[in-house]
Amino acid sequence: MFDFLKTKKNYKDVDAATFNTLMSETPDGIVLDVRTSDEFNQSSMNGATNIDIMAGNFTQKIESLDKNKTYFVYCRSGNRSGNACKLMSNVGFEHLYNLSGGLMKWTL
Repeated sequence: MFDFLKTKKNYKDVDAATFNTLMSETPDGIVLDVRTSDEFNQSSMNGATNIDIMAGNFTQKIESLDKNKTYFVYCRSGNRSGNACKLMSNVGFEHLYNLSGGLMKWTL
């Protein structure tokens, strides 16, 4: 009834198996870790780029990325990456996948 109140979600929350499959099927996709640099330095996915969503320059950094690419976004639990996907979607990114449950669900 109140569809006008709903915000459009331009990203998909996917489980770890689907995230992994989509990454392997998208060789030019960008893996984006939105945790802090300390977390990133402790462990991260191979080839991941780190842009900390909590940093004051997050929006500035994502605006410099290619909006035509596909992004696979993750954090520890899926909350920060979900927020990052929302922010990215709001500035024009359309090919976004959020790792639901984050690295806590990543057992592959």
